[in-house]
Amino acid sequence: MRFSIIAAGLLAGSAALADTPVLTVYTYDSFVSDWGPGPAVEAAFEETCGCDLNFVSAGDGAALLARIRLEGARSEADVVLGLDTNLSAAAAETGLFAPHGQAPGALDLPIAWDDPVFLPFDWGYFAFVHDTTRLAVPPADFRALGDSDVSILIQDPRSSTPGLGLVLWVKAAYGDEAPAVWEALSDNIVTVTPGWSEAYGLFLEGEADMVLSYTTSPAYHLIAEEDDTKRAAPFAEGHYMQVEVAGKLAATDQPELADAFLGFILSDAFQSVIPTTNWMYPAKTPEFGLPEGFGELITPDKALLIPAGEVEAQRAPAIEEWLDALSR
Repeated sequence: MRFSIIAAGLLAGSAALADTPVLTVYTYDSFVSDWGPGPAVEAAFEETCGCDLNFVSAGDGAALLARIRLEGARSEADVVLGLDTNLSAAAAETGLFAPHGQAPGALDLPIAWDDPVFLPFDWGYFAFVHDTTRLAVPPADFRALGDSDVSILIQDPRSSTPGLGLVLWVKAAYGDEAPAVWEALSDNIVTVTPGWSEAYGLFLEGEADMVLSYTTSPAYHLIAEEDDTKRAAPFAEGHYMQVEVAGKLAATDQPELADAFLGFILSDAFQSVIPTTNWMYPAKTPEFGLPEGFGELITPDKALLIPAGEVEAQRAPAIEEWLDALSR
């Protein structure tokens, strides 16, 4: 009898689990890491949704789009979180995403936002981060970096949103002179990694003097480690901006849950997690503001950004210039 009762309880538990809806969100590797936003976001959303939020790590940002294109309408994803404005137009053109249908209200972005398909969840500026104990005075622009013997770690623009941001940064700053800039930089590059996590990890292990990251990255070391030796180098050309976005798949079998998650993205519960887990600026500043360490970060004198609708025309040529320089 006792075993019958236990068996009945197990069956009831299994039935309850089977009835729990699952929302599958594709995102990038660092978002779902133990130290990333994923665990806190999952816990907070599951408290309100009566669902199971399932994050699936799918590489870096550009790899996310490649996977969605490959899977098409058969994808298990309901939401993709981690594309950016350099990829959003290409993503929309696939026809795989549905309008978000949200009214985001006032956002704390440096640009106006009117995209009907993608919602922003954070933003920042790309920068080269250095350790002041190894490199006290960093180069002040790309030309000085190319003329120096400073070693750098970067990410592949074909798989990584920071990597793509870098080639567009050089293109936006130098235009037709970009190939010459890349030729000068080619012997500074120690390695090219598939994504941000690998490059930043190698930097922390001392494998290079500088790493492509964000102006906000030193905030992690300041706040979490009380270490002020990591700095972002201000570049005279200005810094390229990134706005990261989320979008709903048109073929989702959980449209109401997907809509609820997109609405949740701009809530305080989500946005308050971003500064000290994703180490970026939130798209909507939380009620209690930004952590104190963010006030010590550099602010670029000039912000660079190629409009989303114009990126496609520049992306392939910019990557080709990068490839040509590295193959010589």
